[in-house]
Amino acid sequence: MLISQVKAADGSIIVAVREDGGAARAVKGADSLYALAMEAANSGRALKDVIDAHGLGETVDLEAAAAAKAFLPPITHPDPAHLHLTGTGLTHLGSAATRDAMHAAVSKVEEGTTDTMRIFRMGLEGGKPAAGQVGVQPEWFYKGNGHCSVAPGADLVSPAFADDGGEEPEMAGIYVISDQGQPFRIGFAVANEFSDHVMERVNYLYLAHSKLRPASFGPEIRLGPAPEDIRGTSRILRDGQVVWEKPFLSGETNMSHSFANLEHHHFKYGLFRAPGDVHVHMFGTATLSFGDGFRTVAGDVFEIEAEGFGLPLSNRLTIASVDDVTVEQL
Repeated sequence: MLISQVKAADGSIIVAVREDGGAARAVKGADSLYALAMEAANSGRALKDVIDAHGLGETVDLEAAAAAKAFLPPITHPDPAHLHLTGTGLTHLGSAATRDAMHAAVSKVEEGTTDTMRIFRMGLEGGKPAAGQVGVQPEWFYKGNGHCSVAPGADLVSPAFADDGGEEPEMAGIYVISDQGQPFRIGFAVANEFSDHVMERVNYLYLAHSKLRPASFGPEIRLGPAPEDIRGTSRILRDGQVVWEKPFLSGETNMSHSFANLEHHHFKYGLFRAPGDVHVHMFGTATLSFGDGFRTVAGDVFEIEAEGFGLPLSNRLTIASVDDVTVEQL
């Protein structure tokens, strides 16, 4: 089942569900996916059972919604400060090469001896623990809250001070926390973990700065566990023409960590189990245009899609105007 949110003409949210390849229909009496997910989490029922109990109504034309830029992020929170955008890197086979080269050049050390490669190798050796055991912890980063969550079809705005604005095609896990503090996964979605790779290249310790950017995910969430082998395509369009394109792989077949291990090392922190919160956690990639030496410009359109995850995720790159920020004394 695929789930999305569309903005109605009156400003309300339409929660649309469909089987892959089928027509979407609105969930009756659903204020939002968040409301449905919390209903499921707090009642001990599966989300699909909650949706079935609500029933389905009119057909929703998702292609028309995409054309009209009427998609909302597939999950939102009534208070955006309670939606957390986070992620982890060096989790995919082949994901360390570009980062290792960047890190080695800055640190003036031999490639393969950097902390980047050490973390990657730790994942290869201990990122997929046996059931009931805890594996090695991954790299982790913070991106922002719901104010940084960009709707599918909307602009990804790079700040004026940024050195670069580049795409990262990833899988994101979507979670809610029940009133009892229990994390529940809704499912997985395609995500663009938009980052500043030039800033990161200046110094590896700038990674945290480079990740404080908006992100987009969706437009649909695939309910349930992720496939073992996920295959997708990431492309960049300029003036309507494809100027860069490459396949990407995800799913545990192509990863050095299991999803369960990555989830454990995020939700082990009590901070991330606050009742009622929403988490969008991005799981990393081995494919990005920056690694091929491609430089994006304002107006470029990122398009990311993966088989079995619904409609493509599309966002245009724009550059923000300069903010004159000052701190005043009270």
